Amino acid sequence: MARAIAVGVDGSPESLAAVDWAAHEAALRRLPLRIVHAPWWEPRDVPVTGGGDALSRAAEAVVAKAEARAAEGRPELEISSEVVAEDPVDALLGAARTAEMLVLGSKGQGPVLGFLLGSYGRQVIAEARHPVVSVRSPGDRPPPRAGEVVVGQQGSAEDSGPALAFAFAAAAARGATLRAVRAWSLPPLHAYSPEFLRLTDEAGGLEPLERKSLREALAPWREKFPDVRVVEHVEIGSAGQVLLAASTGAQLLVVGRRARYTPIGGRIGSVAHAALHHAPCPVAVTSHH
Repeated sequence: MARAIAVGVDGSPESLAAVDWAAHEAALRRLPLRIVHAPWWEPRDVPVTGGGDALSRAAEAVVAKAEARAAEGRPELEISSEVVAEDPVDALLGAARTAEMLVLGSKGQGPVLGFLLGSYGRQVIAEARHPVVSVRSPGDRPPPRAGEVVVGQQGSAEDSGPALAFAFAAAAARGATLRAVRAWSLPPLHAYSPEFLRLTDEAGGLEPLERKSLREALAPWREKFPDVRVVEHVEIGSAGQVLLAASTGAQLLVVGRRARYTPIGGRIGSVAHAALHHAPCPVAVTSHH
């Protein structure tokens, strides 16, 4: 049974933008769409004045509006919905656990403002084991109808496997070019071990060594997705800045994250953080297994 694409809704314009993106993605991939609403807070445009019955009606209205939005122009799309009486983080993590991906709405320069407040969004992205896609509200800037799928490749081939898998599948579904970006910087002096120097010498220098690492990481995915056109992009500089520059005009940016946990909650890493705050397009965040 195919896993659905899950989308969280709360009745806001930002979450409806997420519904639009998720429904389009589900249709592209021929997957079911699952709409999830956790009415732990009140939908902003529906005052709750009559107790539990009013809250139930408000929740049903939120879901019905999202269903109608998703079904518009997509009669073949299989849509299900659920109102979950849980904390929003728990409800969304539960939905993500069995989904192909989880889609959330985003507003302005914050990662999930207008859908989840403060640390909630970071917690969902930091803890979800499947990809989480953050979609900007339509009031920010219109997404391009065509453009590359951009993916950041960091570390080893194993480290970047989940991000590359998601990006290649997304590019294949769209018939889009995939731009694989590897940013690098000069290593500190203590990193110049004999083995490192040998590998660098064999590759012909530091940048050729980085290009070799990117090429090797892409090889199995190119074999699996032979029809996807790939552009290899290796550039010296901060990974966040290089990726953001490369994502100008893109229709999707895919990044990996390595979550760290602190007393105030999960941290998703500087690259994912920069992408979620500043990328001009939807951002998919995948976990390193």
